Amino acid sequence: MGKAAVLVPSSCGRLASDSHHWSLSAPAFRSHTMSEPLREASGPALPLLSPPANSDTHKGWLHKWTNYLKGYQRRWFVLSNGLLSYYRTQAEMGHTCRGTINLATTHIDIEDSCTFVLSDSGRTYHLKASSEVERQHWVTALELAKSKAIRMMNNQSDDSGDEEPTSQSDKSELHTTLRTLASKLDDLSQCNELISKHGAALQRSLSELENLKLPDESGEKIKTVNERATLFRITSNAMINACRDFLDLAETHSRKWQRALQYEREQRIRLEETIEQLAKQHNSLERACRGAPALPTSSTEVSSASKARVRHVKGETSDEDEETEYFDAMENAPEFITVTTDPTKHRRTGSNISGTSSDQTETWNLDDHVFECQHQASFSASTRGEAKPYRKRRNQIPDKPNYSINLWSIMKNCIGKELSKIPMPVNFNEPLSMLQRLTEDLEYHELLDKAARCENPAEQMCYVAAFSVSSYSTTTHRIAKPFNPLLGETFELDRLEESGFRSLCEQVSHHPPAAAHHVYSKYGWTLWQEITVASKFRGKYLSIMPLGAIHLQFNSGGHHYMWRKVTSTVHNIIVGKLWIDQSGEIEIINNQTKDKCQLKFSPYSYFSRECARKVTGVVTDSEGRATYILSGTWDEKMEFAKVVESSQDGTSCEGKQKTVYQTLPPKMLWRKYALPENAENMYYFSELALTLNEMESGTAPTDSRLRPDQRLMENGDWEEANVEKQRLEEKQRAVRRLREAEAATAAEEGSEYEPYQPVWFEKKEDPISGEDMFVYKGGYWECKDTQDWKMCPDIF
Repeated sequence: MGKAAVLVPSSCGRLASDSHHWSLSAPAFRSHTMSEPLREASGPALPLLSPPANSDTHKGWLHKWTNYLKGYQRRWFVLSNGLLSYYRTQAEMGHTCRGTINLATTHIDIEDSCTFVLSDSGRTYHLKASSEVERQHWVTALELAKSKAIRMMNNQSDDSGDEEPTSQSDKSELHTTLRTLASKLDDLSQCNELISKHGAALQRSLSELENLKLPDESGEKIKTVNERATLFRITSNAMINACRDFLDLAETHSRKWQRALQYEREQRIRLEETIEQLAKQHNSLERACRGAPALPTSSTEVSSASKARVRHVKGETSDEDEETEYFDAMENAPEFITVTTDPTKHRRTGSNISGTSSDQTETWNLDDHVFECQHQASFSASTRGEAKPYRKRRNQIPDKPNYSINLWSIMKNCIGKELSKIPMPVNFNEPLSMLQRLTEDLEYHELLDKAARCENPAEQMCYVAAFSVSSYSTTTHRIAKPFNPLLGETFELDRLEESGFRSLCEQVSHHPPAAAHHVYSKYGWTLWQEITVASKFRGKYLSIMPLGAIHLQFNSGGHHYMWRKVTSTVHNIIVGKLWIDQSGEIEIINNQTKDKCQLKFSPYSYFSRECARKVTGVVTDSEGRATYILSGTWDEKMEFAKVVESSQDGTSCEGKQKTVYQTLPPKMLWRKYALPENAENMYYFSELALTLNEMESGTAPTDSRLRPDQRLMENGDWEEANVEKQRLEEKQRAVRRLREAEAATAAEEGSEYEPYQPVWFEKKEDPISGEDMFVYKGGYWECKDTQDWKMCPDIF
């Protein structure tokens, strides 16, 4: 069963952290247990009980059943005021209550000589004493407390007006306060009597002085002192009377205040229970959504009602908690409207045609069918469904250990800093480096294989756009941080025989961290990129902003595409369940034909009716006319539809007109592969990700597969991995300090000092963007054939 953390206001401080547990039908666990709601340990609004031995409380150690992993755990229990509360230690009594049960509605059941069970409608406590005598003492105290609690509840009056407070403990506290006030009032009365007595004596003495024959000046002064003494006595009497009036007023209004306080406490308890039930229902909806059957592959088979249901369910899974970053609902409003047209009934009318000819309309289905047949015949060996791997790859890694750590203790002093400068333990990582995550962009390389066969540049653009979106599909559940590569670290992925491509990554800069990537495919395309990741921790979410351009060139036709990535946001860093969102826009440009594709990643909005993780796009030609419409989600699928007509909508939203596109029925461009079995215990890795850290023979000594801390983490040795990670980072810092010292020495001597240069990449000016970027200079695969790695640095 899923476990939900529910935030409720409580004087106990933190949430109760005892694990949920379930009761079996065995005699020792007869009552079904549920999650324990948080209760306040101070100020309970319940009847006052008198535990045995004429004491106000009954305290002691008991063993409480938590779950089947931890079993019975030692806890400090306190029976007071009709409540049984427990704490992990005695020191927690002042600030952190772990749970409380009301004895007035609790059933007490004795299981064996040392075990007894307390259960009410919402909770069950399985408790074990150290001996039968101790158990009997607790049971006796609990039974007495229960009987008195029930009796006090039955004796309470329901009359309005002057009814007594419903909480006997509050009544006792009130009486104590009133007794204290009365005692202070008695003290003031005694002081008043003394003041009156001594004041009268003083006045008598002053009167006697007045009767003496003294100079006139002295007589006047004595008379003035006598008047002041009289005023002092009057003032003290007035003060005593005011105190008495205040006490009477407090007694008059105390019952009204106590009734209002009791009502607020009952409302709070009901709110806690309601929130807990909502959290359980939310978990049930999440499990139901994860277990729902897959959607139909053809979009034309999905009815509008079913689409609405899908949107609703996806919205439920994205709504996590109060820490969610909300956006304005209007930001998700589409900038255009798509209307699907029957190609057999479509007739071109008007002068606002998008430029698509009727011949193209009539041959949409035929052209697409021919393209699919050609691709299937040419790439039957490279498609996923019929792939014949050159070697058998692994399909599993060791399960992720269940280690817990307090993220806030690490991140609270790092707000606003670069993530790359924060020393993070491997507990927040996944056993892959950033270079390997960058290589995961090739998960759906078949899209580029298809694009290389397209003769229509606009259709080729659609496949390139789908490829750019597919790279985000692996981030749906992947909220762990990859390892920061060391300077000079490399990663190769040689799948030339299996999939037709070779990939090489190298960490070319450490501050700022930058990685260069180059991919060659024998199916007619080449991809290269340099990515610099800028990240900021904002307290409750983390923004990751990839910087740098991605270049893709096809041999046939010489089409050169360029685009940049969008911003990724990790929400609920401190409280709640982590989830990731992609937002922003991608503009893909064909630098030869000047065709463009504008993709919009809609940020998640609680108020939006659209499906979560939505992506929409328009492909336009060099003259700005729309040719294709793209739609889908970055975590599931993308579709494209040919535009046959476009017009301006007469209606407007906030003064903005929208373009209406009439399209042919959409076709599937890309659909995400299903995750492997047991993926939730393997960091939610895809089939490709599971093979990235698999040992390969003949790789460079700087390859990420040889990184020791990453290998230790994958094997489950996280403590050793943390030690090794610190060693590698300190080694890298020592090399950097040495390089800085050499540069300073060279500057003092007036000689030139050559800074660090990557081994396999060199910096050149990009002729298209005009920016300096690292591009592959060749030689790696030749060195691998000869196993000549003497130029590689010693980084591990």
